[in-house]
Order: sequence, then structure tokens, then C-alpha cells
Amino acid sequence: MPKRILSGTVTSDANLQTVTVSVERRFTHPVLKKTIRKSKKYRAHDPENTFKTGDKIRIQECAPISKTKRWEVIVG
Repeated sequence: MPKRILSGTVTSDANLQTVTVSVERRFTHPVLKKTIRKSKKYRAHDPENTFKTGDKIRIQECAPISKTKRWEVIVG
């Protein structure tokens, strides 16, 4: 099964080797037919601490690194 890739904005880089990424998705409400925006935060592994708050990045699924980290930053 392929690994999921998401793109989002870094909202926090306070922890070492970790960034918090906010990923927004848009969908149409089934009854109201209105476009809705929902966001979710993911904790991603950033080994070199290269990304700062406000950066647009892509993250990819990986094996669990810690209790909350199951994503890694894609470089390139």
C-alpha cells in the first residue's frame, strides 16, 4: 500500500526534530452543498530542524517514531 502524502503549513517548530503541520481539506457538505474547510494537525519528524513556522511543506506517512509522530517531512 502506498504511503499517504499531505501538504500543509508549519504551525510550530518549538520541539527538537519535530514540526507541527496544519493540513486543510475542503469538501462539499452532502446536504447543504456548501464548501467546508476542515483542518487537522499532524506532528512530523524533521531531523535537521530546517523548517520554521509558516513554511509550506509536504509530509509522508512512516513507521511510528514516538508516541505522537507517525509522519516525516519530505525533502525536495
